[in-house]
Amino acid sequence: MERRDFLKKTGVAAAAVASTSVAAPAVWAKGKTFSWKMVTTWPPNLPVLQTGAERFAKRVEEASGGRIKIQVFAGGELVPALGTFDAVADGTVEAGSGASYYWAGKVPAAQWFSAVPFGFNAQGINAWFYSGGGLKLWEEVYAPFNVIPRPQGNTGVQMGGWFRKEMNTIEDYKGLKMRIPGLGGKVVAKAGGTVILKAGAEIFTNLERGVIDATEWVGPLHDLRMGFYKAAKYYYYPGWHEPGTCLEVIFNKKAYESLPKDLQAILDAVAMETNMWSLSEFDARNGEALEELITKHKVKLVRFPEPLLEDLRKLAKETLEEEASKDAMSKKVHEAFKSFKKRVGTWGSVSENAYYNVIADKYSLKG
Repeated sequence: MERRDFLKKTGVAAAAVASTSVAAPAVWAKGKTFSWKMVTTWPPNLPVLQTGAERFAKRVEEASGGRIKIQVFAGGELVPALGTFDAVADGTVEAGSGASYYWAGKVPAAQWFSAVPFGFNAQGINAWFYSGGGLKLWEEVYAPFNVIPRPQGNTGVQMGGWFRKEMNTIEDYKGLKMRIPGLGGKVVAKAGGTVILKAGAEIFTNLERGVIDATEWVGPLHDLRMGFYKAAKYYYYPGWHEPGTCLEVIFNKKAYESLPKDLQAILDAVAMETNMWSLSEFDARNGEALEELITKHKVKLVRFPEPLLEDLRKLAKETLEEEASKDAMSKKVHEAFKSFKKRVGTWGSVSENAYYNVIADKYSLKG
């Protein structure tokens, strides 16, 4: 799908999404209805992530006047959490929700569409998707699997993680056992760490028992809920490994293309709406959760030392080049990512970066 067509379709559907309180036209009531299933990678009731998928389904039903209904299943309820992509690809279900780096073993190039260490923040990756050709490229990557992707959320800049020891230099990563996925995990491995992937429900126990020495998850809202402060003393920032993690909704190609054009447009528009909603939720709720972690639970909030961040940045650059060299599609995506980053970089340095430096000077945390 060409970007202009995507934006045109979402524009057509915007009125339907925005006016769901108005009764659907009578002709819709006589139209064919569709019943879909969506599976996710998220645990039941997980705020913003699982609840965002459920909100997406509800909004689609409202916007379509009930012509398309989506039943949502959390990770493990219908298929294993990390079986979401395969379930959508083979048509077991019509839709799925997760993050593209979970499919790195099957689709290496998918990693660039979720989180790139020292890459785009939420605003940057959305600009790439909607106005810089990123979404068209993402569709190309998933096309061989009969899967159509759409951005469906963003966590914003994540936290750097919970550590049982202080991190002062790059040497402190040697021998460190850390739960961290995606390209960020490959950087940690390159620094000498051991990457251990654990499902969300297992992380706290493994951290508490010392099976792992550190973990990243998302940010204050979810980290507070997980209780990591009971098992690790140091809470580091910023989340260099996931500066603007994109969440996805994916559709089985045959199922999506079997829909009338207006229903396709509604799916696209609600995905875009949910993308904005989720980022707003994280921004609104992380601050309150962080305050509770600091004041009530006496969490030690620590910024990664600048020399350590610079060493990680160098390793990230090497890692990205190495990963991109492994297959032609990863190379193509990586080059497109770098090109767009360079194109918007100068503007970002005199707009967002300059402004937030002012904010940081006034509200910086001493830790």
